[in-house]
Amino acid sequence: MPSWSTTLTRAGVSDPRLREDYTRTARRVLRRDPAPYVTLRLLAAPHLVPRLAVGVAFMNLVDDTAETGTPEQRAAGLAALAARVEAALAGEHGPDPLLRAYADAVHTRNLPVHWITRFLDGAATAEATFDGFADEAEFQDYLDAYAWPGVLVSTGLQYQDGPDEQQAAGWRRFVDAAQRVDFLADLAGDLADGRLCLPRARLAEHEVTRTDLEQARDTLAVRGLLAAECERARTALAATDGIADLAEPGLRPVVTAMTELMAHQLTAVEKAGVGALRKDVGYGLAAPLRTLLRARALSRRTARSTV
Repeated sequence: MPSWSTTLTRAGVSDPRLREDYTRTARRVLRRDPAPYVTLRLLAAPHLVPRLAVGVAFMNLVDDTAETGTPEQRAAGLAALAARVEAALAGEHGPDPLLRAYADAVHTRNLPVHWITRFLDGAATAEATFDGFADEAEFQDYLDAYAWPGVLVSTGLQYQDGPDEQQAAGWRRFVDAAQRVDFLADLAGDLADGRLCLPRARLAEHEVTRTDLEQARDTLAVRGLLAAECERARTALAATDGIADLAEPGLRPVVTAMTELMAHQLTAVEKAGVGALRKDVGYGLAAPLRTLLRARALSRRTARSTV
C-alpha cells in the first residue's frame, strides 16, 4: 500500500493547499468511520482513494447534520450546509477543508451536481423529518430521495463524468439491498432510539405491534415478520449480482468485499431471529478479516492486470 503522499500524487492532487485539505478530510473519515477508509486504502486503486474518501466524508457530514438536534435545528443546519456547499461548488474557498476538497473532487471528476442537490434536498425532507414508513412505496421513495443520491455523491466519484444510466441503476439496486440489511441489523438500536424502520403495513400484515418489537417478544407472529423481512432483503441482495462489473476496475475489490459482508451480515440476522430485537447484529471479526484478505488478493491481481 503506497503512502498517503504517494496516493495523493497518483490521484493528481498536486496543489499544496488541496493536498492538505484532502489529508485533513481523510483523517476526519478515519476518526468518524474507520471501516470505509481502511477498506479504500487496502483495496482501491490509489488514484481513486483520495476523492472517494472525500466523498465518504461529505456523505457523513450531511448524514450527521440531518440527524443531530431538534427538527428546527436540523432544518437550519441543513439549510446552512446547502448554502456552504453551493458556494464551494461555485469556487468560493470557504474555511472548511472538507468542502474545499469535495468541490475539487466534484469538479475534477465532473460529477453531475444534480446528485448533490438531490441528496441535500432528501436530507432536509426524507431524513431530517423521518417518521418511519407507512408501506413499501414510502420506503422506495426514501431510497430515491436520500439513500440512492447519498451513494452517488460519494461512490459516484469513481466515474469520470459521473455514472451512466446503467451504472446508476446498478447502485440503486445496491442501495435497496444495503438499506434493508442495515435496517434489520440495526433494529434493536433504532427501536431504542425511537425509530421504527420496518414499514408499518407489514407489521399489520403479520399482526405484530410496535410494542411487540420494542419488547422483543418471541412469538410466531414476530418470527414470521422477521423471516419475511429477511427474505425480502435476500431477494434484493440477489438483485445486486453483477454490480462489481459496473464499478471502475480499481474499485471492484471494494465492491466485492462490500457485497460479501452484506450477505454475511444478513445471514447473521437470520440466525439471530428475535435476538436481533435485543441487540444489533454486527459483522464479527473473522468474516471481515477473511473478506479483506480475499479482496486484497483480488486487488493485487487487478493492479497487475492494469499495468
